[in-house]
Amino acid sequence: MGKVKLDEIDHQILDMLIDNTRTPFTDIAKKLLISAGTVHVRVKKMEEAGIIKGSSLTLDYVKLGYAFIAYVGIFLEKTHQTKFVLERLDEIPNVTVAHITTGKFNIFCKIRAKDTNHAKNIIFKIDDIDGISRTETMISLEESINDKKRLMHTIFNEL
Repeated sequence: MGKVKLDEIDHQILDMLIDNTRTPFTDIAKKLLISAGTVHVRVKKMEEAGIIKGSSLTLDYVKLGYAFIAYVGIFLEKTHQTKFVLERLDEIPNVTVAHITTGKFNIFCKIRAKDTNHAKNIIFKIDDIDGISRTETMISLEESINDKKRLMHTIFNEL
């Protein structure tokens, strides 16, 4: 499947939905001076093309008591154990992101915890997974950039 052509209206619809996925199509239509039906058809087209893949909520984990973020680099004993280790990581709900990587680590993941003691317990669970030889942890002091729009605008400007 080739690249899907998006026009300025599509870009503006995506821009508003990235800000708030719950924005009613009628509100988007009013701002863009088009019909709600047009917004619906365009969103449906982008969903069918795989550009829009569902929608999600953004939670404030700090308000929920999970302010501690750490990144864990995982070294495997053998690379063929990758799938098994990822399946075990998926069983630990505090592991929120995991990437198979090149370079220093075989797998790199993000964890969320209540505090350092809680994070320690999560890291120990990770260390106990068969196939992991060792881990290296980095504590996040602050999430300074988390911007979904900048890349989207850059992509739109390249089109």
